[in-house]
Amino acid sequence: MVDMTLTPQQQQLQQVAREFTAEHIIPVAEEWDARGEFHEFILAEVKKAGLNCMAIPVEYGGPGYDAVTQAVVVEEWGYGCAAFATTLGGNGLSSYPLAIAGTEEQKKLYYGRLVAGGMGGFALTEPGAGSDAGACATTAKLEGNEWVLNGTKCFATTCGYADIMVIFASTDPGKGVKGLSAFIVEKEREGVIIGAVEHKMGIRSSNTVEIILKNVRIPQDHLLGKEGEGMKLAMKTLDMARPIVASMAVGIARRALEAALTYAKEFLDINGKPIGTHQAVAFKLADMATQVEAARQLVRNALRLKDAGVPYTKEAAMAKTYATDTAMRVTAEAVELMGHYGYSRDSFVEKLMRDAKVTQIYEGTNQVQRIVISGLLLNSK
Repeated sequence: MVDMTLTPQQQQLQQVAREFTAEHIIPVAEEWDARGEFHEFILAEVKKAGLNCMAIPVEYGGPGYDAVTQAVVVEEWGYGCAAFATTLGGNGLSSYPLAIAGTEEQKKLYYGRLVAGGMGGFALTEPGAGSDAGACATTAKLEGNEWVLNGTKCFATTCGYADIMVIFASTDPGKGVKGLSAFIVEKEREGVIIGAVEHKMGIRSSNTVEIILKNVRIPQDHLLGKEGEGMKLAMKTLDMARPIVASMAVGIARRALEAALTYAKEFLDINGKPIGTHQAVAFKLADMATQVEAARQLVRNALRLKDAGVPYTKEAAMAKTYATDTAMRVTAEAVELMGHYGYSRDSFVEKLMRDAKVTQIYEGTNQVQRIVISGLLLNSK
């Protein structure tokens, strides 16, 4: 069914993304999940399809799609495989800080590498500083006209393959979050070491690594924004990224719902009737479908606010929380409805449930989102 809330261009790109997913992601997703290896081939394919670097403005070689359009595409990728969607969405996440605070020269450097077919990385999390970015132990000291970075980052998505990264480090550890700054770091810089590769429950073919920084020297002009504004930059970046993660979650939930519907129509009870004819099953499906659609509309609402240039932090947090909780709930319901088959590796819904879990965790856990939402509600006038 055509989504009439979308513009003709968005409908066309939705179809392109749907066909791309059907051809390049769905046929191989379970194989790459089982192998737990990075699917590097997908980068060339997405560039051929014209869906690469969606957030990069036209003047820097990107398509310059608005936020709603990006979300429409990411939902299709999430429908195919959350690991592939995480990989393909990585260039968006890493380029957001440049859109917020980058100079003309920084944008040309960073965007240029991504548009050419490279990958970007975003490294904020540390072993001792998960949701508390103020506990950042990675440091950046100015020596002459160079910054010298030392420390360790963890759970850095796609950074094992990234050509260029945005890395957060403390320029004044005594100031906590007010001492956090952001830097552009090219992978080829001496002292950038890719450490342990994470082996995860879900999104197994998405690359997640540790980054070790040993006296990494970068030019002074690789500081993004102003010194000490890293936390503000990180939060604005995550505001932009959270509805995109939510879109991926909608795609995951949509596929689980479709699988459950097919099963309910085809699997027969002891009397030879489809189990979907039982009200208990039918009502479960009705609730799942309602939650998926509600999640999609929350995402679209947040991103329409963003595209309109008005504040959307609360709505982004709401969309991320509800959509990812919905993905977890709907995939779990699909597994339960399908019984032993749903729990088996012979059915891809068990993969959907494993993948859904991480959407509640990355780009800010849903507990953090509830802090954001409640704080804005309680402090509103």
